[in-house]
Amino acid sequence: MALEHANDENFSGMLKNGITLVDFWASWCGPCRMFGPIFEETSEKISDVNFIKFEIDETNRRTPVKYGIRSIPSVLAFRNGELIEARTGLMDAETLEQWIKELKG
Repeated sequence: MALEHANDENFSGMLKNGITLVDFWASWCGPCRMFGPIFEETSEKISDVNFIKFEIDETNRRTPVKYGIRSIPSVLAFRNGELIEARTGLMDAETLEQWIKELKG
């Protein structure tokens, strides 16, 4: 599935059936910039999971506050629109793919 970009206005409507991973990031965050290509490449390899990037900036504060995002990068996993797990910090591709396998269970 193609990688999508969300903001406060469209976020809730982007959570779909099945598994959705949301990468909360910022352009000024070094680890976020390192994780971005990993997240994007994984989205191209795994077609049965939804991948969303959410840039935290001055205009996008409500959603991160709602989900308690205090550190980035943070990836939240949703199943059918419900939050099921969150991970914070830089992950390599192998770790991300293993986590997705666990989420699919």
